[in-house]
Amino acid sequence: MSELSPALSSLLAEAQQHFDRHIVPLWEGPGWNPDMALPFEALDPAHRPMPVQRYRAMACARQLYLFSSRIDQPGASERAAALFRSLNRHFHDAEHGGWFYSVDAQGKPLDRRKDLYTHAFIVFACAHYWDKSRDSLAESTLNAALSVVTERFTNNDGLYEASLGEDWSGLGSGPLQNPLMHLAEAFLATLAVREDAQVQAALLALADGMQAQFIDPSHGVMLEKPRGAVDNWFEPGHQFEWYWLLETSPLLKGTELHASLERAFAFAEERGVKDGAVLAMLDADGEVHDATQRIWAQAEYMRALTLRADGGEKLVGQLEVLRQRFLHEGGWYECRDAQGVVSRSDMPSTTPYHLVTCLQGLQRLI
Repeated sequence: MSELSPALSSLLAEAQQHFDRHIVPLWEGPGWNPDMALPFEALDPAHRPMPVQRYRAMACARQLYLFSSRIDQPGASERAAALFRSLNRHFHDAEHGGWFYSVDAQGKPLDRRKDLYTHAFIVFACAHYWDKSRDSLAESTLNAALSVVTERFTNNDGLYEASLGEDWSGLGSGPLQNPLMHLAEAFLATLAVREDAQVQAALLALADGMQAQFIDPSHGVMLEKPRGAVDNWFEPGHQFEWYWLLETSPLLKGTELHASLERAFAFAEERGVKDGAVLAMLDADGEVHDATQRIWAQAEYMRALTLRADGGEKLVGQLEVLRQRFLHEGGWYECRDAQGVVSRSDMPSTTPYHLVTCLQGLQRLI
């Protein structure tokens, strides 16, 4: 991308300032339950915790990544350490291994299933936390999570089951795109902090499996369920997320999967971005099934644009969309409906992960 324009530099600085001043403090203060040492699942527009029904291990892991990424900021190191301890204290299954999906308001196991999406984020967060802290327990947890993924979740098709029972019994879930994408992200995070031949081989095999089973041949888009499944669809936000992972990885760039997502980018952009808003769901032919606008998808589109030759001009418009439609003094709007009306005003603890990774991608431009 060419040199940053003054407009792009100004909008980027404004977005970073909003994140630092109006979003991160929500999870340092009102979004933190000191008794449980866990983030609340979501805050309402007045910054009050939503009624507690559960705490998810995945949300804990995403917040661990958030504070690990800011470990040089005041209080962030202590918060990251507390989140890491809570991940194992509340969610680890001492009997069967692995981590429970969620616990209840009192910290007792609630949903005891073993979820690939959750385990992928544990690998991802622990890799980053270990890199930043050099806490040997973080590397031990990273190794344990990687072992569980490769030994328990792998299925006969060379991919991974999305969900298993508490005792690792099969539930017939089969592989699903979103957990597998975050597993690829977790493998990449691991390889960024150490050489690991087994993880490298698993990542390349995963890319081959995704190409064989999830890519629609017509436009190269990544489907949400294996090709041939009933009522399948694709999400533009996930095309942009996959594109970032593949384009920025020397290991994956040049693979068949990378070529598919490179080809899919223009189609996802043409059909899945309307008046600057990234739409939620389309079928393989590009017909819109759900026109909801979600902040995470906007963030992934912006991050992907940093890698495109024509991305600079588009980023100015996208940062304006982010500022005008999604950010406000109290934090952010999670969703708008097809007419642009705010359809979800609570602020989940999981969303700052998307925003911080987006801003990290944008900062690469400077």
